[in-house]
Amino acid sequence: MIRFNSMIKQLISKDIKIYLQSNSKKILLDVRTEEEWKIYGKPDAKKLGLKVFFLTIQDENFLKEFKSLSINKDFEILTMCKIGQRSQFVAQLLEKEGYICVNISDGFDGWKSSDLPCMY
Repeated sequence: MIRFNSMIKQLISKDIKIYLQSNSKKILLDVRTEEEWKIYGKPDAKKLGLKVFFLTIQDENFLKEFKSLSINKDFEILTMCKIGQRSQFVAQLLEKEGYICVNISDGFDGWKSSDLPCMY
């Protein structure tokens, strides 16, 4: 199910597999901290045919570092954090830069509870 919140599409983890069937021009951006990646694991989005980038939002140079990834603006960016709040902020920030974003509203917690592939 997709909900709209502040103009950003919201996607819950249990619907990700179906959502990915709509087109292949999507990537996943996990904006949690390195500590969170180490403690809780990472999404293994490659198993879903989704390229994933890991870039923490805590850094003041976030936007500059994101732009250095050279992600084409015709890719839809699925943003993720632990529970969906930081990723909502990132989605809004990136949409102001001309990117199309969808926030995974239940975050990595939802990803794991939906039995989506993870790396530890």
